[in-house]
Amino acid sequence: MPEISDAEHGPCDAAVTLAFSVLGKRWNGMILSSLGAGATTFVGLRRAVTGISDAVLSDRLAELAAAGLAERRVEPGPPVSVSYELTDAGRQLLPVLDQLGAWARENLMPVR
Repeated sequence: MPEISDAEHGPCDAAVTLAFSVLGKRWNGMILSSLGAGATTFVGLRRAVTGISDAVLSDRLAELAAAGLAERRVEPGPPVSVSYELTDAGRQLLPVLDQLGAWARENLMPVR
């Protein structure tokens, strides 16, 4: 088997580190999964992601939007309506998250 140099690992490691800087945060996977069912409101997300506080949900939605994975839409109303949905990049990520979850169930032991 050929040896792989550190230089060859650099770009992959940087990309994986970047991905997990967003995906590795608590709640983000559940939020993305919930948005995978379609656009919803803040209240809808809070119901779907049980245990998350309003402040953390708001922060995580802003982070996911800044990363280009989710989008916040404001309909002027009246009444004003705000909804959240996945971007194309967010939708492309869903099967990857499903595969990662399947791999983790098969290969990682839960921490007790």
